[in-house]
Amino acid sequence: MLITLQNVINQFLAKLNHCIIGLKHTCGMWSRKDHVAEEDAESVRLMKEAGAINLGVTNVPELCMWWESSNTVYGRTNCAYDVNRMPGGSSGGEASLQCACGTPMSIGSDLGGSIRLPSFFNGIFGHKPTSDVVSNKGAEPNLIGLYNSYSVTGPLCKYVDDLSLMYKVLAGKNLGLLSLDKKVDLKDINFYYIETDGQNPIVSRVSEEISSAQHKVLKHFEDEFKISPVKVNFKQLVDTRKIFFAKLGSEKGVKSLAHEFGDRKEEVPFFKELFKWLIGKSKHTIFCIFFLFYEKLSKNQDNQKYLDMFDTLEKEVKELIGDNGVIISPTQPKNDIYHAGTLFCPFNVVYTCIWNVLGFPSTQCPLGLGSNNLPLGVQVIANKHNDHLCLAVAKEIEKTFGGWVNPSQVSSESE
Repeated sequence: MLITLQNVINQFLAKLNHCIIGLKHTCGMWSRKDHVAEEDAESVRLMKEAGAINLGVTNVPELCMWWESSNTVYGRTNCAYDVNRMPGGSSGGEASLQCACGTPMSIGSDLGGSIRLPSFFNGIFGHKPTSDVVSNKGAEPNLIGLYNSYSVTGPLCKYVDDLSLMYKVLAGKNLGLLSLDKKVDLKDINFYYIETDGQNPIVSRVSEEISSAQHKVLKHFEDEFKISPVKVNFKQLVDTRKIFFAKLGSEKGVKSLAHEFGDRKEEVPFFKELFKWLIGKSKHTIFCIFFLFYEKLSKNQDNQKYLDMFDTLEKEVKELIGDNGVIISPTQPKNDIYHAGTLFCPFNVVYTCIWNVLGFPSTQCPLGLGSNNLPLGVQVIANKHNDHLCLAVAKEIEKTFGGWVNPSQVSSESE
């Protein structure tokens, strides 16, 4: 089935980790600052084949391994609503420019929330597809096995209709695995919701405004479609970060991320690099160094215990939602993080990364601005290959709550 973008506003940007022939392909790494791509990533090829025009590539954290977008090659990216705030990551450049009307369509990737988090912080829609639907060929880091399965290429857009159209293109030959054109009657969908990660002490509490926004969404579906959303608590969620690293650590034959940070030539040594950073001699970011530290630390945990937890969680969630249910969850517990502030709440990503490990689709939906004039939002999760349920619920949320809010005070005569 040929999907064409020739009759729509068809420009797009791609995250810096995606190859675009003739353009720099650094992935935010100093060691790759002069590297130029010799071919297009598969996702880029599909967009061009559908008639879309590439406008360039956008900023990321080093190796895309953090959730704000800053590196030693290009510096840092700002949130579209407040230049003092970070934009999320690792698709932060995409989300910030998308929100600021730099492009109608954006290609991102998501290993632990890297599409949904920047979409949340910049008040746009972002969809993490079901694992293994969209090809990662030509995207860095060039991972194998479970890493490649958890890292998902997907779209970021201001409007849900654009998100759905773009996803049809990116799915390519796997479009038949999905039911994106299937009509969804929301009255027939079972709604569940998660309020917290289980109160892990090293994860921020969900802010009152985000919690209130989530409950307004639930109240709308309850009133409009006469359904009764059910609150659920999965006890394993409190250990999400340990489950995430246990699953990644269980993969045999995969080089460490320290090796990836060394551009696959050598491992970056944590203690040596930390010392170099402290005296201003490191070519790596503090975010990279923190990641090296946590990778080192996670090697000492009892992986089997957390692998068993994962198996139980997967079974419970699949049985609960089946092919006719969605879960509404916070995308992030707080929306007001300053630059480098993620170092003080690094594990707030648990709200997104668990769905990468499970392979489930998830759509981040904006819910207007909070009292601090920064975006609020929730994510909608469904079972594998039920992406159409996420997008149908997202469309209703957009219609009811307004979707993307222009960060600029400038408006056209037609607005």
